Amino acid sequence: MNLKILITGSKGQLGNEIRLLEDSRPEWEFIYTDIEELDITNQKALRDFFTKFQPDVLVNCASYTAVDKAEENEELAEMINAKAVDYLAKASSDHQCFMVHVSTDFVFGGEKNTPYEESDFPNPLSAYARSKFHGEQAFMDHATHGVLMRTSWLYSSFGFNFVKTMMKLGQERDELGVVYDQVGTPTYARDLAKAILQMIDSKEKIKKTEIFHFSDEGIASWYDFAVSVMEIAALKCRVKPLLTFEYPLPAKRPAFSVMSKKKISEFLSVNIPHWRNSLEECIHKLKQM
Repeated sequence: MNLKILITGSKGQLGNEIRLLEDSRPEWEFIYTDIEELDITNQKALRDFFTKFQPDVLVNCASYTAVDKAEENEELAEMINAKAVDYLAKASSDHQCFMVHVSTDFVFGGEKNTPYEESDFPNPLSAYARSKFHGEQAFMDHATHGVLMRTSWLYSSFGFNFVKTMMKLGQERDELGVVYDQVGTPTYARDLAKAILQMIDSKEKIKKTEIFHFSDEGIASWYDFAVSVMEIAALKCRVKPLLTFEYPLPAKRPAFSVMSKKKISEFLSVNIPHWRNSLEECIHKLKQM
């Protein structure tokens, strides 16, 4: 299957992981863009780009992800996470392009104590979460063929993320506090990238637009996640459990955001790795760098 794949936000964690998997799909042509090559908030530039390159598939990895800064920059978060998605979905629809859009577990409010299903209605708690939910609505309203993939607690060897921050602090400090009353699932961006390529392989089975949840398997609090980073990286820093109110941040987070992966696991016929196994893989890579 010869396909032309457009990747937006290609310099982020997910875009970089897709780049590393490119050799696994030699018959595909990948077009990597970030803001320097394509400003997705400029509708005319976006339409001109689609007309020139005629992509068969769009994977939108672009996102405003500064959760706390979004409380003061909600307009910018809305522009990148919602308005740009509206433009991308319309352009994809006009060009019969299959679109993969990545969203977040943070669109949920955390009221449940069982994994969120794709059919559960979002209840965003922060400016960031609202902007991502508005992007989901734009995608569902205007894309005609594609998938919305919600993921959670993304990390990798690229960019800024929780794992790299914990490793840095673990080398600098004897002790640090991390909240233990927010529960979700850490996800290695490499695993999400693989799932996205498998979803493109299966795009003919998708007739309109679908929502899928993808994270690694298992559950953890941020405290559990941090303890595991220290253990796997062989760092002596002690991690102290904190309640959310003891570590106040501008943006409110869901207390529980574990998502069910049953739908995507059955659709792609894949076994999703446990988060701790993937964390070991990523930390091993980071220690080699």
